[in-house]
Amino acid sequence: MLTKPYRPKINFPSSTTGKIANIIGCMAILFSLIFIAWNWSSLPAQVPMHFNGIGEIDRWGSKYEMLLLPVINIALFIGLQIVENKPHLHNYPDRINEANVEQFYKVSKRIINYTKNVCAILFAYITYEIVIMAQQERLLLNSTAFIVLIASLFIIIFAGIIKMARVQ
Repeated sequence: MLTKPYRPKINFPSSTTGKIANIIGCMAILFSLIFIAWNWSSLPAQVPMHFNGIGEIDRWGSKYEMLLLPVINIALFIGLQIVENKPHLHNYPDRINEANVEQFYKVSKRIINYTKNVCAILFAYITYEIVIMAQQERLLLNSTAFIVLIASLFIIIFAGIIKMARVQ
C-alpha cells in the first residue's frame, strides 16, 4: 500500500542571496524590455531569431517576433517563482523526515531560485545579442558568454543535487 510522502507546508523567509538573485533577475528582465524599446526604431524589419550550434544565424524573423523573448522570460520567471514558493510539492528522496525537511526545502528553493534568475539573465543576453546583431549586421552569436550562462545552469543543478545528497 502506498503512503503519502512526508511533505509538511513550512513557510520560511527567502535567504538574502535569494533576494539578491531575484533583484538581479528582475533587473535582467527590465533591461531586456528597456533595451528593445530603446532600440525598436533602429531595428530592421527582419532580425535573427534562431542560431545553429556554432552561433550562426539559421533563421530570420520579424522584429515583432523578438517581443516573445521578454514575454517567455516573464512567464518563466513567474512560473518558477510559484514553484519555488511551494517546496512541499518538489521531488525529494524517501529519506526526507521531520529532522531534515527544512534543509531539503531550502536547498530545493535555492536551486529553483538560482535557475530562475540565470534563465532571466540568459534571455536578456539573447535579446541583447539579437538587437546588436540586427543593428550591426553581425552574423555570429558571441558563444563564450552563452556557454558560460548555460554552464552556470548545469553547475547550479549539480551543486544542488550534491547538497541534497549531503543532507542527513
